[in-house]
Parts: sequence; C-alpha cells; structure tokens
Amino acid sequence: MKFVQFVLLLAMGFSAMTVSFSAPPSPDAASGAGVLLIANKGEQTLGIVDPLAGRQVATVAEGGITGHEVIASPDGRLAYVPIYGNSGVGKPGTDGQILDVIDIAARKVIGTLDFGHGVRPHCAQFGPKDGLLYVSTELDNSISIIDPHALKIVGSIPTGQKESHMFAITPDGKRAYTANVGPGTVSVLDMENRKTITVIPVAGQVQRISVSVDGAMAFTSDVTKPQLAVLDTATNKIKSWIRLPGLGYGTAPTPDGKWLVVAVPSANKVAVVDLKTLKVAKSLDVPAAPQESLVRPDGQVAYVSCDASRKIAVIRTSDWTVEKLIDAGAGADGLAWAGRK
Repeated sequence: MKFVQFVLLLAMGFSAMTVSFSAPPSPDAASGAGVLLIANKGEQTLGIVDPLAGRQVATVAEGGITGHEVIASPDGRLAYVPIYGNSGVGKPGTDGQILDVIDIAARKVIGTLDFGHGVRPHCAQFGPKDGLLYVSTELDNSISIIDPHALKIVGSIPTGQKESHMFAITPDGKRAYTANVGPGTVSVLDMENRKTITVIPVAGQVQRISVSVDGAMAFTSDVTKPQLAVLDTATNKIKSWIRLPGLGYGTAPTPDGKWLVVAVPSANKVAVVDLKTLKVAKSLDVPAAPQESLVRPDGQVAYVSCDASRKIAVIRTSDWTVEKLIDAGAGADGLAWAGRK
C-alpha cells in the first residue's frame, strides 16, 4: 500500500512539474519590460517582437490594406494601427479609412474605428498630457482627435497643407509639427486651441519629423538634398541645416537629449547627430532601406526598421554599435514600444 501511495505521489508531482513548465512565457515576461511593435506593411500585419530574445514572436493580421505606422497605448496593452491604403504618400491608390485596435497579449483585433470616408490615416501619437489619440488624416489636411476609450472622433486640427503625413508633439503637449511631404513644409499646430499657428517653408519635399526632448527644436529630412532641417520652435524658423551621408528619413532623439538617430535610406546607413554641435558624429551601416527610428525609453537601444530587407537593426547607444539584426516582415516600417505598467 505504501508503495502504491509513493507511486501515486510521484506521478502527481511529475504531472504538476510538467504543467508548471509547459507554458512558454509571454513576450512581456520574456523581455522584462515590454515589446517592440512593427508595422509589416508588405504583408498587412502587425509584428510583435520580443527584444530580449531578438525575434518576432507573433504577427496579427490587420483589417485592411495596409498599416504603415503603429502606436501603443500608454499602459502598453493595446496597439493602434491606422490603415493607410496601398500606395505611397501623394501617389495613386486606395484611400484607407479605418483604425485597427489590437490587443497585444491576445494577439487579435478587438476594435475598429471608421473615419467615414477615405482619409489615408497614417501617423498615430498619444498626447503626452491629455491621453487623447491623434492621427494624421492626410486627405482631409488634418489631424483627427480620438477618444481611445470610447473609440470615437472628438475633434480635428487643420494643418493648412496637403500630405501632412507624419507629425510630432512637443513634450508639454501644447504644440505639434507636421511634415507636409509634397509641399515641403512644416505646419505648426496649437493643440489646445486646435488651430494652425503657421506654416514653415523648408524644402522641395520633406519626410518624417521629430521634436527634441526639451521641445526647443524640430527635425525634418529634406528628401531633395542630403540634409536635415533643424527648426527653432521658439521662432518657428529654420535654425540650421545638418549635412547627412545621404537623403534622410525617420529621426528620433535619445531621452538624455544628447543625440539624434537619423535613418538614411539612400545610403543604407544610420547617422548619429550630436545635438550640441548639430553635426553627424557617427555613421553606421545597416541593411537596405532604413525607414523609421525609435529609441527605447531607457535610452540604451535604438531600433531602426529596414524596409527592403525585412530587418530591424538593434543599435547599442553606449558605443553606437549595431548589436544585432531582428527578422521582421515584408515592408518593415513603423515602430512603437509597448512598455507594460
């Protein structure tokens, strides 16, 4: 009898041990801090990347063609993907009109907002103070304001220009700057009064935009010449030009305010700008067609999506070295960090 009891207890213990180790950790648990999100625009999916493991652990099919950009909710639980269409900015193609809401842990679309007509929704950003979601609605020449909880449009801000493709909000939430691609201008928006303050002429054509961590400067790439425009946000005028190793694209500042990471797709490089001298301090080789730059909130790593190569370059900021490459999907583009709180 004692032998039988021993065998049963042993079997129960083995079974319990098996259960405890059978379920793999979630991406959040594996990374310890959060996950990296990427818009795989060539395959109409949102990619979920475990940054510690250095791999894309899941993809979520979008509800349309196709998402170029993504933003995570402040609590890191949801992803918002505007469905832009099947073309590039200013080019013929379909006109997207929805925004997908994706549960990151459940890995599925849980909600959809319909703008009511084709607007080519593109860039999405959360207001740093008000918790509202802002989305560029390109064909309406505006930024739409969305209540993310009710998933309803509650207002809009006119940009006064066509092709307001990307935008950046100042840290205090009071201003936003839009990169108007075809016109080659930047619109300055009053976020509180929801109006255009002014339009700054920059170049023949511009792409992407970011704002320094102190809100004193905005940066946009001149895609007709290998240079980056530095805008003084106090005067709303061009402060300086930074020479780049090729035509620039997406930019992102480091949290300490010392550096700016610039994707340079024409040269397959990433330029690192010293924001004190406003000069390129280092240039790194990366896979083909770098697009978007994102610096992790802890400042230790910069991620750069590389469209043509289905890769994400992982750059260590301590010595500005490409640490590794992560496989992503076709047309790897928009990036966002989903940090759990």
